Amino acid sequence: MKKYKIAITGPESTGKTTLAEQLAVYFNTIWVPEFARSYLETLGRPYHYNDILLIAKEQMKKEDEAFANHDVIFLDTELLVTKIWCEYKYGQCHSWILDEIKRRKYDLVLLCNIDLPWTYDPQREHPHKRQELWTLYKSQAYTFYHPIEIVSGQGNERFDQAILAIRKWLPGIFK
Repeated sequence: MKKYKIAITGPESTGKTTLAEQLAVYFNTIWVPEFARSYLETLGRPYHYNDILLIAKEQMKKEDEAFANHDVIFLDTELLVTKIWCEYKYGQCHSWILDEIKRRKYDLVLLCNIDLPWTYDPQREHPHKRQELWTLYKSQAYTFYHPIEIVSGQGNERFDQAILAIRKWLPGIFK
């Protein structure tokens, strides 16, 4: 069987984690959680610019380990998240992230729309910047990745759109 790596990206509070979990269950495989969440929860201080590089490297390590051991993986995040986060917060981005994002390839990238209600979380920073961030994600996703499908909708609609996108781009994933 061919191996498949499906990345899920988009601004904060767009259902990436929920979608990654749902798809992993549906395809009886694993998903790779966003490392930034666990890292920041235990950091014990405000994060800094160099923390984002550490987060990016650890996320890629976890992605590589998962892909080495499974035929299909779903990723709750990828480097576009760290790139935009770095640039938006600090006005610059680490060269390692910029180089690595060009090197990384995914069989499909699901870009989560901002049509879900924003939900408070202590790690989320920009409830009033959703449209601005959506524009950044959309333009940069198409710069770095192919194929991309935008997934939208409430409840099961987002999941159903993701399944349709996977059927369209990766029909071999269905046995």
